[in-house]
Amino acid sequence: MLIWTHFILAVSAIGLGLVNLASAKGTRRHRIVGWCWMVVMTYVTVSSFWIRELNDGAFSWIHLLTIWTMISMVAAIVAIRRGRVRTHAAFMTGTMIGALIAGGFAMIPGRFISHLFGYGG
Repeated sequence: MLIWTHFILAVSAIGLGLVNLASAKGTRRHRIVGWCWMVVMTYVTVSSFWIRELNDGAFSWIHLLTIWTMISMVAAIVAIRRGRVRTHAAFMTGTMIGALIAGGFAMIPGRFISHLFGYGG
């Protein structure tokens, strides 16, 4: 069940993030979608610590990306609250790129998504 909720919310986070990156910045909608993204990504990042398929039940290198994502999310909030729009944008864009990279690695054969879509070996 954990992997399912992680997967569904990760896909939702990608969608929300892409909507916000493509839409007008600083609007009420941008802030609402951004906070929804933050809530969803908080679940996705925290839940990832209980997903340990890559390293026989131990933490793997991908958990370092999780830690960096959490740091970046906090840095993005701090930046925008201080009026540092470019810094905020850079952290948010970087976090989205990281999420896409993590999603790509989640699709390697032998992992949950590869089994879900029938190419998992």
